[in-house]
Amino acid sequence: MKVGVYFDLRNPPQWRRDPVELYGSFLELCEEAESVGLDTIWVTEHHGFDDDYLPTPLTLLAAVAARTQRVRLGTAIVVSPLHAAAEIAEQAAVVDLLSGGRLDLGLGAGYRSPEFDLYAADMESRYRVNDARPAEIRKLWESRAVTPAPAQERVPIWMGYLGPKGARRAGRMGENLLSIDARNWPHYRQGLIEGGHDPALGVMGGAAQGWVSDDPERDWQMVGQHLAAQSDSYRRHARMGTDFPFPKPVDPDRLRERRPLTHSGIDYFVHGTAQDMADFVAEHTAGAPVETLYLWAGLPGMAPETVAQHIRRIGADLAPRLRAAERPLSRPDSRPRG
Repeated sequence: MKVGVYFDLRNPPQWRRDPVELYGSFLELCEEAESVGLDTIWVTEHHGFDDDYLPTPLTLLAAVAARTQRVRLGTAIVVSPLHAAAEIAEQAAVVDLLSGGRLDLGLGAGYRSPEFDLYAADMESRYRVNDARPAEIRKLWESRAVTPAPAQERVPIWMGYLGPKGARRAGRMGENLLSIDARNWPHYRQGLIEGGHDPALGVMGGAAQGWVSDDPERDWQMVGQHLAAQSDSYRRHARMGTDFPFPKPVDPDRLRERRPLTHSGIDYFVHGTAQDMADFVAEHTAGAPVETLYLWAGLPGMAPETVAQHIRRIGADLAPRLRAAERPLSRPDSRPRG
């Protein structure tokens, strides 16, 4: 199993840092992740958050590509209905070339109406548009309607669908599924069969929500306040542009207690030792072809050294446990050309 970390570069007001310093320390943390042997670095996309959530994942990965040599670089996700297929194809190809063929391109439909308003995009058609994007992007590359071509013969595309219907659609496309929930595997497998794809080539992966600690009780007060800030931000911004009232501030202890994985993929938080997290992952991925897993490198507002320590702990304590459960499978070629 490939093990990695996930960044959103939030800069919440209560812990605000100089943005130039924040982005500079992020690049140093990416170098740290590679140096401790992690396999992947993932970044994401949102717009208009008051905590400066990262808006341009592929732009950022171009910088990461120049600072790293081995680690794979992923988007989880690009909100594809906000962007033309040609724009995504061109930017992704450049990142793949800069990285020497290390890009994993995750695509998602989005869910916030203010983002669609900002980009003058149609929110009602977002699932249809996102479903069409992989074929459009691959056709643009293969036909050379956009140039240059990526370094990889076939760039892995991951569909950011968390529930059964989306899993089935990802399968029909023959693309990877960005979910670690084993309950989605039967639906994804059925979609692969319906699309004429070999289900033995199905690939799943995604985020595990949690924090790995060598002393969970000692660390919980610190982790909990940053987790609450993250959860509050997501919940507030998810309701912007809707008729739903803004939610009350979250109690982090309640999040910590909600351990069962839900189809939303985010309604839980595992705060424990590396073995606790490994056990959780084993339970919730059993029987599914989950080959990639990443955790938040840090939570909003955490000091860079705290995040660096977490990255080192993931590399030293968690990654070996997860890799021990690796299941070798035959995969389509994703090696660089030539």
